[in-house]
Amino acid sequence: MPALRIAKPRFLTEPALAAVLAVLPDARLVGGVVRDTLLARPVSDVDLATPSPPEVVMAALGRAGLRALPTGIAHGTVTALAHGRSFEITTLRADVETDGRHARVAFTTSWQADASRRDFTLNALSLTREGWVHDYFGGIPDLIAGRVRFVGPAALRLAEDRLRTLRFFRFFAIYARTAPDEATLAALAAASQDLGRLSAERVWSELKRLLAAPEPRPALALMRQLGALGAVLPEVRDLTPLDRLASLNAPPEPLLRLAALISRDPAPLAERLRLSAAEAEHLALLRNGPVPPADADAATLRRLLADEPADLLIARSLLAFIGGGAGGRLRARLASQSRPVFPLAGRDALALGMSPGPAVGATLAAVRAWWLAGGCIADADACRAELLTRLSG
Repeated sequence: MPALRIAKPRFLTEPALAAVLAVLPDARLVGGVVRDTLLARPVSDVDLATPSPPEVVMAALGRAGLRALPTGIAHGTVTALAHGRSFEITTLRADVETDGRHARVAFTTSWQADASRRDFTLNALSLTREGWVHDYFGGIPDLIAGRVRFVGPAALRLAEDRLRTLRFFRFFAIYARTAPDEATLAALAAASQDLGRLSAERVWSELKRLLAAPEPRPALALMRQLGALGAVLPEVRDLTPLDRLASLNAPPEPLLRLAALISRDPAPLAERLRLSAAEAEHLALLRNGPVPPADADAATLRRLLADEPADLLIARSLLAFIGGGAGGRLRARLASQSRPVFPLAGRDALALGMSPGPAVGATLAAVRAWWLAGGCIADADACRAELLTRLSG
């Protein structure tokens, strides 16, 4: 397909990127930045490619006074730092040999050869600083049609890198409006049998981004149909909880959706997928923490909000009431309720004559328990009076 001229995106003139492109006039933007620009979506990370070897790139950046880091120089990647921003710049490559996960590459000066090794046509686009989009494999029509299509035969591309199976489902969740063809479906089904050979960190990284998509249900249904879901999430037996979450307008949070999909203790799953400590803790709190009753009075809600963030309680209420409308009503009540904050601190006890030490914390904890029991409505003066009473006693 001939190059397509588009209106020059504003971000191309931003000082940081403009400084890098001035040093590397033959570089082009590649990957997600091109895809999102064509779809008029917000652009986040900006990656570049260049026919120049990495040592030439580093030398050119250095001469221009820009810092260059050899972050992946064996594979041709240099990170440029300009005006407080970083940009990955990778030399054009061609695959020499692949083993199902990693590739041995050789540098090339051919943009088409570099594009031919990318996974999907919508990822094989490149954009010049003048606003020309180069499309060697029909990525623009696929992007417009909502079609996620491999560059070349699907079975070959999946054999080169097993992670592409999960990447397909992630991109399908975000961009697809058209079903895959039969050859792609067959290749995905066959490749799904090898997903157990991927590292847990890679699997969770892809699943987390898929579950964060605005509408992940068609992709997950396709994964279940082709055997991929059972390979990576055998704990999931039913996808209907996501339908119920959607009916409650739940936020697109990956851990909330994962918690809805599992019905057992999440600890083994968190360990198997190597979730971070913070993620594992949050998943456990979603599944196992206290849930406000549907008819909870205002005092009960205030007591719960005093100890936990509203968004966590809201998420937990959605999970608990996922089968009906009560979750939505309770969510609205929690969202409209301001979080009460215990009005005393250690300095208040010291001001009343207490000596520093463990007794300060214990006494304040007792006053806070009194404040909670009263529905969290006592103000600072009332709490100080209670503190003074306990000190006098």
